[in-house]
Amino acid sequence: MKIGIFPGSFDPFTKGHESIVIKALDLFDKVYVAIGVNTQKKSLFELEKRNNHISSLFPNRGIVEVIHYEGLTVDLCKKLDAKFIIRGLRDSKDFEYEKSIAQMNFQLAGIETVFFMTDPQFAPINSSIVREIYIHGGNVSAFVTKIENLV
Repeated sequence: MKIGIFPGSFDPFTKGHESIVIKALDLFDKVYVAIGVNTQKKSLFELEKRNNHISSLFPNRGIVEVIHYEGLTVDLCKKLDAKFIIRGLRDSKDFEYEKSIAQMNFQLAGIETVFFMTDPQFAPINSSIVREIYIHGGNVSAFVTKIENLV
């Protein structure tokens, strides 16, 4: 069974993230959307709400499971017998950043990273910007599917 883990803080889980999971379903038998605790970030949306929101997007796809974790992603991969980490790329800056992490993960645990290009219409979407729009009362429904399940 090919298992992929899509890690992130997903604060919030955007349409870009959603499109990456949909693409990954063509390659993997099981996809874990793993909500990680990032010590560098303060979350806007509660973990339980993020979990419920993401789960609501994939209700009939038994191969997608939403989990949360702390620690290294490669340790989670070992625990779940996953050989692949899934990442989305919007542009060359994302690639350069993600490439270094992918190389470190491979050195640490032999875990490969599979990169998917974000669909062009979702490339400008960034969780940080979406949070700012939301905080200031803007409408984020163009960037987040089923936003009502998150708030």
